[in-house]
Amino acid sequence: MDFEISPRAREWHERLQVFMQREVLPRNREWVQCVAREGKPAAFLPDLQARARAEGLWNLGLPELAADEPGTRLTNLEYAPLAEAMGRLFWAPEVFNCQAPDVPNMIALQNCANPEQKQRWLSPLLEAKTRSCFGMTESAVASSDATNIATRIERRGGEYVINGDKWFITGAAHPRCTQIMLMGVTDAGADRTRRHSMVMVPMDAPGVRLVRALRWMGCEDHVAPIGELEFRDVRVPVENLLEREGAGFKVAQVRLGPARVHHCMRSIGMSEVLVELMMARAAERRAFWRQVIEYDTVQRWIAESRIELEQARLLTHRSAWRLDREGHHGAWRDVSLIKVAVPNMFQKIADRAIQVFGAMGGSDDTPIHQALAWARLLRIGDGPDEVHLRQIFKLEAPPAWKIADSPYITRPEETR
Repeated sequence: MDFEISPRAREWHERLQVFMQREVLPRNREWVQCVAREGKPAAFLPDLQARARAEGLWNLGLPELAADEPGTRLTNLEYAPLAEAMGRLFWAPEVFNCQAPDVPNMIALQNCANPEQKQRWLSPLLEAKTRSCFGMTESAVASSDATNIATRIERRGGEYVINGDKWFITGAAHPRCTQIMLMGVTDAGADRTRRHSMVMVPMDAPGVRLVRALRWMGCEDHVAPIGELEFRDVRVPVENLLEREGAGFKVAQVRLGPARVHHCMRSIGMSEVLVELMMARAAERRAFWRQVIEYDTVQRWIAESRIELEQARLLTHRSAWRLDREGHHGAWRDVSLIKVAVPNMFQKIADRAIQVFGAMGGSDDTPIHQALAWARLLRIGDGPDEVHLRQIFKLEAPPAWKIADSPYITRPEETR
């Protein structure tokens, strides 16, 4: 295994870093004031996106782009440090058209859509002409077991009729969201993992209703606002089916593998920011006649954060490396490992940062409280910790020997 950044990836990383420092970071306060505090679109964003695209910093997280599609075609491992750099600001990925849930949806369309579907659904996303969402989670069932998904997709002639409800759908409440990648039941009598299919649904189709925008722990996702959706006798042509009937889980897994890796990459970037903020805050504050940074407890928090961060980065890079070499199925165990490890690391560091900052850490003046909320959400979204831990355990093969015969057990014979 060699996780050394390739010369090609290093060049792109340096170009991204320069653009971030020159164009993006100086606009952060303006973005926060405009979008997060006033609820208005950032008027400067389209111009910033145009500049990023002009410099080739566009669709960075899509390794399988066709020759005529805009993007850099970086591998997952090459993309890892770039995603980390973008993750330092919650809104930065949108500048480069690298935001969730659009990138995972693009990956699913790249792998599972036919040419006509790609022209209709994928091309506008690649050009940032629209936004999308992924309709999977439901309130009436335990969606941690995806086989519980109950929305019905019934074929009637040349159409599918959709009935159901979805909630905590990232991106569904975005005003520019025009398409839904929706998972539902097409054959209730089939095997549990072959009952479901994936169809593309226009947001403006009759019967689709945005019930409400949702917040998480009091925080809004300003880049991809979360929504609750209702589907009542929604009709779409059968041509909107991705792959085939019963292939819903296949499409979902193609999409979710890279999505989980990307979330972890961005989380590492924000965790680096939190460590930097802790260092700065502790160095400039005094309590009980000493600088805060002189206290053993604070030093231990920062040191532990550094250890956990480096471990998480290496594990994530290995997952990206394996995803490149072995595809979604070969990297499944590694993806589960980071899906548990990284959000837990992120949550711990965010919690420590709040403690170092005191009241300011929980205010809108810093990104810390939002980082804590986002980290906690990642421990549920895209599969909760418990599901991934169960999967990891199942992949641990029992040894071929019993304890009594183990070469590692050295008790005297008479005590056995």
